[in-house]
Amino acid sequence: MSASFAENRLGTIRNRHAWYNWFASRAGLHTIAILLSITLMIPFGWTLISSLKPVEEIRLLPPQLWPSELKWSNYPAVFNVKLFPFWVRNTTIVAVLATIGTVFTAMFAGYAFARFRFPGRAPMFALTLSTMMLPDAVTLIPRYLLYYQLGWLDTFYPLIVPFFFGGGAFYIFLFRQFFMTIPLDMDEAAKIDGANQLQILLFVVLPLALPVLATVGIIAFIAHYDSFIFPLIILNTRELFTLAIGIRFFSILPTQDAAPQDHILLAMSVMMTTPMIVLFFLGQRYFVRGVVMSGIKG
Repeated sequence: MSASFAENRLGTIRNRHAWYNWFASRAGLHTIAILLSITLMIPFGWTLISSLKPVEEIRLLPPQLWPSELKWSNYPAVFNVKLFPFWVRNTTIVAVLATIGTVFTAMFAGYAFARFRFPGRAPMFALTLSTMMLPDAVTLIPRYLLYYQLGWLDTFYPLIVPFFFGGGAFYIFLFRQFFMTIPLDMDEAAKIDGANQLQILLFVVLPLALPVLATVGIIAFIAHYDSFIFPLIILNTRELFTLAIGIRFFSILPTQDAAPQDHILLAMSVMMTTPMIVLFFLGQRYFVRGVVMSGIKG
């Protein structure tokens, strides 16, 4: 009886120690994640606070952490910049259309690589992935010359049309990996019912692919929304600038009375960033599921 009691007692102590160790490790990981998150949010937090400061307090040394007066009027003042509505419109057009093209074409390409068996499929997929190792700076001049020959400079075509022809290797890879996690038995059952490949994709596979659709849509939209270097060399007319270029242009544009514009610049930056934060939090659940499930099967 005493030996059995001692064994049970020892087992209880071991379970308790194991639970303590698990809790300590999880608490440590969460603490590290929280501290890193706070550290990464410091620049945005400083921008947000500074956007509410009077203009004379923004560049004080030593910096003033909290404004003496919250200047909410800094945000309505952004709309006094006459080109700002044009920049918002241009960014919306480019980001939405380019994202639609990216998701639509990458979906079809990923489905073909995941489901079809055709000669040269593996080398073609490897070649597609190899383009991810090519920096954008390498293709910047050739693309500029190409669009110059097409007469597309200072238009939105270079920022939209190319994404309707494949979408990008990374997005094709995400779709392909996700589609490979869907059992082929579902395709076979649909074929028995008389469905063709397009119907299988639209009515069988896509309803299950909401996570990867949301993932690709969020990543692509943020990439097109924040794009700076390529639009900078393509667009020359101020009215055609996107927000990323427009804010940079505004930051170096001298005013007639040489009055500082830092408060408007910071408010404009916060307004540009806010839609991305809202988009990410609205689609966070699908985003995480899409990334995780796309990496299950290689």
